[in-house]
Amino acid sequence: MAKRKTRVLFAAFEAVPFMKTGGLGDVAGSLPKALLEAGIEARVMLPKFATIPEKYRRKMTHVTHFNVSLGWRNLYCGVEKLRYKGVVYYFIDNEYYFGRDKAYGFFDDGERMAFFSKAIVESLQYLPDFPCDVLHCNDWHTALAPVFLREFYQGIALYENVKTVMTVHNLKFQGQMSDYMLGNVLGLAGNPAAESQLRVEHGAINFMKGGLCYSDVLTTVSPTYAQEIKSPFFGEHMEDIFRRRSDILHGILNGIDNEVFDPASEKVLPANFTAADRSGKAACKAALQRELGLIEDPDVPLVVMVGRLTSQKGLDLVRHVLGEILTHPIEIAVLGTGDAEYESLLTNYALGSGGKMSAQIRFDEALSHRMYAGADMLLMPSLFEPCGLAQMIAMRYGTLPVVRETGGLKDSVIPYNKYTGEGTGFSFAEYNAHTMMFTLLGAADLYRKQPEAWNRLMDNAMAQDFSWDRAARDYADIYYSLHPGRAPKA
Repeated sequence: MAKRKTRVLFAAFEAVPFMKTGGLGDVAGSLPKALLEAGIEARVMLPKFATIPEKYRRKMTHVTHFNVSLGWRNLYCGVEKLRYKGVVYYFIDNEYYFGRDKAYGFFDDGERMAFFSKAIVESLQYLPDFPCDVLHCNDWHTALAPVFLREFYQGIALYENVKTVMTVHNLKFQGQMSDYMLGNVLGLAGNPAAESQLRVEHGAINFMKGGLCYSDVLTTVSPTYAQEIKSPFFGEHMEDIFRRRSDILHGILNGIDNEVFDPASEKVLPANFTAADRSGKAACKAALQRELGLIEDPDVPLVVMVGRLTSQKGLDLVRHVLGEILTHPIEIAVLGTGDAEYESLLTNYALGSGGKMSAQIRFDEALSHRMYAGADMLLMPSLFEPCGLAQMIAMRYGTLPVVRETGGLKDSVIPYNKYTGEGTGFSFAEYNAHTMMFTLLGAADLYRKQPEAWNRLMDNAMAQDFSWDRAARDYADIYYSLHPGRAPKA
C-alpha cells in the first residue's frame, strides 16, 4: 500500500491574493504551492474577510459550520473552501470578527486572533478528507493555536498526532494583551502551565510567547535572523526562549514568486528584458524617469526605495544624509507609506530637488514593478530585517541592492568584491548614516565609471535563484522530522 503524503495545514491571517498587508501575505500566498510541488499535501486556512474580492468570494463553497467556545462565549464558525492555482484554501467565517473594512487595528484584535486560533484547531475534526499531520502557524495572529491544541484537545484521538510548527516573520509584533484575557477570552485562568508560558512582565499575557513555548518546532525567515533573535537587541524580550529552544529553531530564507516578478513577461512594464538581453531595462529606466518627473538621463544612477517608511527600514539614516546625497549626480525615487514624519520629510525633499527625487507616498503594486525594473539600485538600510523580499525582487530585475548586513539582507546579498568582481550588490555593517551614504555613493561611482564591472554584478544578481523551491524543500524536511514514518525513502 502506498504511503500517503504528509498533510500540513498552513494557518495565517493573510495571503495573496485574498488579503495582503505585508510580507506574510506574500509567503502564505506562495509557499503552499511550492510545498505541493515538493511532495507535501499542504492546505491553507485564513479568515474570511469582508474585503476579499468578490470574484473569489462567489467561488467559495460551504464545507461545514460549528460553534467555538471562547471563554464564556459560544460563537458561530463557518468553514468555506476554494481551490486556487492548485491549492485548497479554507476560510473561517464569522461576520462579527472578520466582516470589517481592514485586517488589523481594532480594539478587540486580541479577541479576534484568539477566536481564529481556536477555530483553526476546532476545525481539524470537521475536515474528514484532510487528517492533519502538521499545523503550521505564522506570527502572533495564530500563535495561540498550539496553546489551545495542547490544553483543550489532548486525549482526543484525532489530535494526538498533530505536530505544530511556529514561524516568526517579525518578532516586533507579539500580541501583548491584558491579563484579563487569560480567563475571560482564553479560558485558561487557573491553569499553571498556561499561565507561566503566556505571562510576561507587568501582568500582561503575550500570544507570541505562548506559540514559542508550546510549538514542536520554531522557524524564522532567514538563518541570520535565527541567530540574531537569541540576543537582547533583536530578541524583543523573547531571546531566552530562543536560546533555550535553539535545538528546534531553524532559519529558512524566504523566496519570491518568479511568475509574479518576471521582467521577461510582465505587461505592466514599458519593455521586457532578460539576463541575456537587457536592452529593455534602459527603456524601463527612461520611462520611469518620465513617469516620476525625474531628469531623463541614462548616465545618472537611479536609486529606489520600495516599502514601509519606518525607522525599522533605516529611514532615520536616510533622514540624516539625504540632502548631502542629493548634491551628487544621483537620482532617488521612493514608493511607500508609513510614519508621518518620514512621509513629510521625503515629500519636502522631492519638491525641492529640481527633478532629482520623487516621493510617491502611496501603495501601487504596478508602479513598484516598474521601479524595480527601471532602477539601477535599491536602497534598503534596515535597522533589522527578518528576511526582506525587496532585495530579492530587485536582483530579479538586475537592480543591485545596497543593504545593511542584518537578517535576510545579509543572507541574500553578496557584497561586491572589487578584486574578484564577485558579488550581487553592496553592503555595510555599521548602523551609521555616513557609512550608508559612502557605500551608496561608491556604488554610484562604479555605475558611472566601470560599466563592465557593473554589468558583471547585474549578471550575478539575475542568476540568483530565490524561488520558493529551496525553502519548500527545507520546510518539507522539518515536517518529515516530526513524522519520520511519512518521509519518502531516499
